[in-house]
Amino acid sequence: MRIQIINGPNINLLGKREPSVYGVVSFEDYLADLRGKYPGIEIDYCQSNSEGGLIDKIQEAGFNADGIVLNAGAYTHTSIALQDAIRSVPSPVIEVHISNVHKREEFRHTSMIAAACKGVICGFGLDSYRLAVEALSC
Repeated sequence: MRIQIINGPNINLLGKREPSVYGVVSFEDYLADLRGKYPGIEIDYCQSNSEGGLIDKIQEAGFNADGIVLNAGAYTHTSIALQDAIRSVPSPVIEVHISNVHKREEFRHTSMIAAACKGVICGFGLDSYRLAVEALSC
């Protein structure tokens, strides 16, 4: 099984950015632990701060991966183009967020991509990614 994790803007700053919201662990450190928990699953990773980079990766992985775990960051709340990209590929996509977006600013309560995704996981810290891998591997 092959799962593609795609992270959007500012996720490259995990461990440094707003540790009270996002924690103190970098995504790279977390990813090593995640891969260790699932040795039978190939977990690929990509991060981009640009909307076009995320769309390109969804289009590339969406025809090859068994599933995509997508944290689109702030583009979650604004991007119809990401929704269209998700709808354009056969791989199931699970939207994830580290924080509980429903406990934050009101503009974060609306996802433009959720309707195109298999499911949404939020609010479990970095463990949201593990839950998404679990969901895709069932």
